[in-house]
Amino acid sequence: MVAYLDVAATTRVEPQVANVVLHWMTEDFGNAGSRTHEFGARAKKAVQEARSFLASTVDAKTEEVIFTSGATESNNIALLGLAPHGERTGRKHIITSAIEHKAVIEPLLHLQEARGFEVDFLEPGPSGRISTEAVLKKLRPDTLLVSLMHVNNETGVIQPVAELAKELRGTPTYFHVDAAQGYGKIPQDLTSPIDLISISGHKVGAPKGVGALVTRRRGWDKAPLSPIMFGGGQERKLRPGTLPVALIMGLYEAARLFRENRSRWEREAREMRERMLSALAKTRFHVNGDTDHSVPHILNVTFDGLNAEALIVRLKDQVAIATGSACTSASYTPSHVLTAMRLPPEIASNGLRFSWFPAQVDAFDPQGLAETIARMQPDVTSGR
Repeated sequence: MVAYLDVAATTRVEPQVANVVLHWMTEDFGNAGSRTHEFGARAKKAVQEARSFLASTVDAKTEEVIFTSGATESNNIALLGLAPHGERTGRKHIITSAIEHKAVIEPLLHLQEARGFEVDFLEPGPSGRISTEAVLKKLRPDTLLVSLMHVNNETGVIQPVAELAKELRGTPTYFHVDAAQGYGKIPQDLTSPIDLISISGHKVGAPKGVGALVTRRRGWDKAPLSPIMFGGGQERKLRPGTLPVALIMGLYEAARLFRENRSRWEREAREMRERMLSALAKTRFHVNGDTDHSVPHILNVTFDGLNAEALIVRLKDQVAIATGSACTSASYTPSHVLTAMRLPPEIASNGLRFSWFPAQVDAFDPQGLAETIARMQPDVTSGR
């Protein structure tokens, strides 16, 4: 059986979550916007319960959560939706990092190229971690926004979003965090005073196609977002369209289960990481990114003398792995993340990402994987 080690791309929907989704698709199937009958009332009540729960996970108010199709849409609403406020106030400077997901980089490039915004793309260096000091050094009176991901999707490196949120809260600069990879895993970070948080359901066991944007107030003031879509008054007019009640309830159930089991997940994920590193010691490899500031379930490595794409093909009957983001891995170009970390080309071009949820790979033995890789390194010596 092929072991699935690509949960950074997507997770499996657990049967309990699937059952909840099916219930809201086939039994309580009402439209949450229908106000004239019980079917709609039940759907509306369920959505509000889900909204309240998700808000509680990041210490936000219920009305500060809007449902979206996922982190990509949430990122676009946050970044493009804040742009008109920047244009009105003359604050058209944005700070971000060069290691962001394309769902952040591409909207910001649009603002830069089409609407005259100035965007600083900070590079982290070999650690893969952007320092708070580096961000604050770039801060200007006309800085509208800082956008920094919570956990890098390729390396698993945790960015200092909690520390940065506290520094920015006393300034007029808004702070957006793409928490697609970090939501649920490091919950204390996201309870910090972050203005805008993007959440993706399918990274924590929910179905694909659902997520949320947290729009935290500053006192009485709402984040000054303008809609980027039109066609209805749903979700405070920021995300028009019929609410996907079944998917929202799947996100609710998945987030609830993940919070309930997070301590065990973290412990087992760390144990799996130790087993992986121990097994891989018989090969020559480099871990890409700061191991002291990484989530336990993502490991990005480059194996000396081996081409990443060839290795994936060779290992396809043992493991499902990736070279990086599922949104860009089909392009076969060097990782923009590893390149921004200023790693040598042979390392940046051949990084492999292993990512796992322990309960989903119980029978996986990394020793067999390591032996296959070792045989492909004819000059390998013991150790790293």
